[in-house]
Amino acid sequence: MQTLQAILEISSAQHKHLCPRQVLGARIGLAGAAALGLDAPRSDKRLLIFVETDGCFADGVAAATGCTMGHRTLRLADYGKIAATFVDVKTETAVRIAPQLDIRHKAHAYAPDETKHYYAQLVGYQQMPDEELLTVQPVRLTTSVKQVVSRNGVRVNCAHCGEEIINEREIIIDGQPVCVSCTGSAYFEPEELRFFVVHHHNSQPGIPVLK
Repeated sequence: MQTLQAILEISSAQHKHLCPRQVLGARIGLAGAAALGLDAPRSDKRLLIFVETDGCFADGVAAATGCTMGHRTLRLADYGKIAATFVDVKTETAVRIAPQLDIRHKAHAYAPDETKHYYAQLVGYQQMPDEELLTVQPVRLTTSVKQVVSRNGVRVNCAHCGEEIINEREIIIDGQPVCVSCTGSAYFEPEELRFFVVHHHNSQPGIPVLK
């Protein structure tokens, strides 16, 4: 198992700095794996993590656990919270870990001479024991691990737009597979395409660019 300092070096190298949320991510990542009795960082897919925000916190979790979106072992449930749920894929045991509500106040006890809250938190979050820093709550996923992970090689085409859907994320409507976008639940709305063509001085074909 890597030390906290080694994990923070990995995380901070990606950001060019170290911040309190990276520390919380690393601490929560280590605590989540430990709560499930799993070693970290991992190179397999035994551990599945749902982080509840992105940014520095998520990078701290990834550095501590080895879980990434690319390996489909790290997922974003964007609730805007510094918290994460850790799932043992083999047993489907799950725990949600979050900071205790008063950790900003408690951090000052670990850096009594620090006048700036930011730096007191940076020091305090590294030194506070887990039982003072974190809450650990056993939970049950509302979607099974099997549904979340899906199966390799499964793909269909949306009956409306024709685009390919992988990982069994289609919705069946009137017996036909439909993508989430076409059900009206998309995160975007189509607009009229307005292109102009940029011509290069080296006579390469023009490239269409959005106006």
